[in-house]
Amino acid sequence: MAKQSFNHPGVPFARIGTEIFCQEQPRIGNPYLEDAFLQGYLKSHLPAKVFAEVSVDLERFGARVKGEIDFLGRECELNPPKLQQFDGWGWRVDQIITCPAWKRMKEISAEEGMVAEAYERRYSSWSRVHQFAKLYLYAPSSGMFTCPLAMTDGAAKVIESLGFPKPLEEAYAHLISRDPRTFWTSGQWMTERKGGSDVASGTETVAQEQPDGTYRLHGLKWFTSATDSDVSLTLARIVAADGQTEQASKGLSLFYLEVRDQEGKLNGIEIQRLKEKLGTRQLPTSELLLAGARAHRISPVGRGVASIANMLTITRIHNVIASVADMRRVISLARDYATKREAFGKTLKDHPLHMQTLARMEVHTRGAFLLMMEMGRLLGLEETKMATEQDQHMLRLLTPVVKLYTGKQAVAVASEGLECFGGQGYMEDTGLGYLLRDVQVLPIWEGTTNILALDVLRSLVKSQGKVLEAFFSTAQAKLEAALSFSELGPSAQRVHDALRKLRHFTDEMGLKGEAGMQLAARDFAYSLARIYGGVLLLEHAVRRNASPTDISAAQRWCHQDLCPIAREEQADSYSNGAVSLDSSLVYDGHPVLGGKL
Repeated sequence: MAKQSFNHPGVPFARIGTEIFCQEQPRIGNPYLEDAFLQGYLKSHLPAKVFAEVSVDLERFGARVKGEIDFLGRECELNPPKLQQFDGWGWRVDQIITCPAWKRMKEISAEEGMVAEAYERRYSSWSRVHQFAKLYLYAPSSGMFTCPLAMTDGAAKVIESLGFPKPLEEAYAHLISRDPRTFWTSGQWMTERKGGSDVASGTETVAQEQPDGTYRLHGLKWFTSATDSDVSLTLARIVAADGQTEQASKGLSLFYLEVRDQEGKLNGIEIQRLKEKLGTRQLPTSELLLAGARAHRISPVGRGVASIANMLTITRIHNVIASVADMRRVISLARDYATKREAFGKTLKDHPLHMQTLARMEVHTRGAFLLMMEMGRLLGLEETKMATEQDQHMLRLLTPVVKLYTGKQAVAVASEGLECFGGQGYMEDTGLGYLLRDVQVLPIWEGTTNILALDVLRSLVKSQGKVLEAFFSTAQAKLEAALSFSELGPSAQRVHDALRKLRHFTDEMGLKGEAGMQLAARDFAYSLARIYGGVLLLEHAVRRNASPTDISAAQRWCHQDLCPIAREEQADSYSNGAVSLDSSLVYDGHPVLGGKL
């Protein structure tokens, strides 16, 4: 504790106190070495040779996060982007000025292969798991640079899925480059004034074909993130040369454009303003006027929404990674602070109530982590042509379910986490406030909770029930080992009972009508997430080298309400189903703190 004497400025020569209390700042260590749960997961799932190589890479990268990247991320927070619309001579330049730390983040992302790792596939289907682990370590310290990385990854996925159309071969090489000099990032310009997720009816941007086969785009993009990216994918409606008569298809088409020409001038684009946001202040988000932007159509006419679906899958999964990573970061800082901060004569770690709170946060973070990694495993299988039909159905279902659930959980855990620092958690100069501001966007980006809940229902209808059958059979198969495990049998039985209740509800849902199912959609999605989170925690806890903490975490998760949709079977009377840290997850004398267990 620092001690000093000082004179009160308004009372000459008066001695006011003899000590000033200074709190010790919480600090992160190497986030890989501190995360025993991450290490345990990778060791259990990856082939031994792959794990050995990946572990060395992540330990090295974790040291870089601690020693270099975390400082740069804070610099991005303190030095947000600015828009210079005119130069000193009155010429319009529309230049987004970002700080050196933001530019350095782009270089580091290339050097570390944050996008390339997924497409080089040096570890076959496990390459996505490696990439997810690296992004998970990177995200909380990245100064929000994971946002352009998400869209870059999504653009690469779209180009790959379209079979590398000729105009995009060079772009693809840039998007997956490890060379900072040639690495490009991509934007995703969808949102317009009339609609966010409702792009089909809300898009007013039009495209006119030119004699050379390119198009000129005209319209206002209301919300564009990472506007300083090199290229972008966007949607527009094709019209005839007179701008009046639509062509044969009334749907939207997908276009690729480069933001600037070879001389560095904007490509028929005017930056109207930078958005003022609650959080993600590090990230340049703009309103763009497309005034004849030159673009290439890369989808069949009218098939733009279907063609960009792969990008939305990737960006939603990146949203999940950010959610889980931020949850882990706030717990890591709170855990460190608990060893330093004294209250009522002892450190916070010696107060059982405080440790109970951290334990609840840890349980929810572990479940979210396993849901995230399950998506990485399934995506890797799909991309290497190794996925079964059941795997594909599970990936389709889990993408909206896990995105909506972890987005909500991130806000709850971040809010609870800031309380662990008392008043200091509310101070801007401690650098903690961004944890809550930035996670608040995660339930909104890439589809709000309700939009994604309805998407879950669409997946069931479109697959004629095959997606849901894949869920039941996968969950039941994974449960078998836990049901016969003495310590976990009761917890596994709770999950089994929840599955039965969910099955009963889905068997009856045809009687409730479309409106009733829409009212139930959010609770239905939460039920899927909680049940499958329990399944994965139990699966992790029954492996040969599971720790007592793994078992305790699975038990705690399974003690919550796993099937909230079963609370009320009347279609016109569903509760909000808000996600919170459930009070039923009681402290049992074995605090779950993560880290070195």
